Amino acid sequence: MTAAHGEQRRLEVLEDMNAVAHRAADLFVRASQQARARGTFTVALSGGSTPRAFHTLLAQPPYRDQVDWTQVHFYWGDERYVPPDDQESNFRMARETLLEHVPVRAEQIHRMPTEQADPEQAAAQYAQELRQGFGLMPGQLPRFDLVYLGMGPDGHTASLFPHTAALAVTDALVVANYVPKFATYRLTLTVPVLNAAANIAFLVAGPDKVDALAAVLEGPRAPEDYPSQLVAPADGTLYWIVDRAAAAGLHHP
Repeated sequence: MTAAHGEQRRLEVLEDMNAVAHRAADLFVRASQQARARGTFTVALSGGSTPRAFHTLLAQPPYRDQVDWTQVHFYWGDERYVPPDDQESNFRMARETLLEHVPVRAEQIHRMPTEQADPEQAAAQYAQELRQGFGLMPGQLPRFDLVYLGMGPDGHTASLFPHTAALAVTDALVVANYVPKFATYRLTLTVPVLNAAANIAFLVAGPDKVDALAAVLEGPRAPEDYPSQLVAPADGTLYWIVDRAAAAGLHHP
């Protein structure tokens, strides 16, 4: 299906979370191969159980052997404000499931600096990392080759939670978003950064996502309630890769 503003939206309903993970790995391989001529493949990872499964697949043959790992630069869409070795860290999950198992150098891994005492300072530091990594001029946005996103049962994505300040930010690349339901800060890429990507893949699985998925894809526009509705790349492809359990509430799957 095609959406507005040059965005191509593709909904793929697959059998189960395992099938979603395989499709996510396929997409990584294909996008990395398309970027090969440029010499760099930039990808933003997410946290959660579905990415864990897809990372594990990607880290082993046949997927592992189809990627030129020297070209891949890993970033993150968001991060919990915990140390990088914490069990809750998105970076730690990616390190254990993927990064330790593929031939990448330290300088190819751009994690969010959550060891900083000040979340605002950490957000500014990561924004500078993006400017340097992408060679941005003032006012420019990074264009990721591929961004992976999940969606919570409340319709949030990255760390863009309902009715939080980050939803309205358009003049920063990264923000420290205070999330009242967890009484903590999260670092997150902003909506304009996500929407500048060439490819965005939502990975959504499980029956707990039924209501949110139906509201985001087929309900009225209410991004304060369902922030995932804000994701609409201006010039790119938006994939919704979902399993049958999550898609059970859709009228037009």
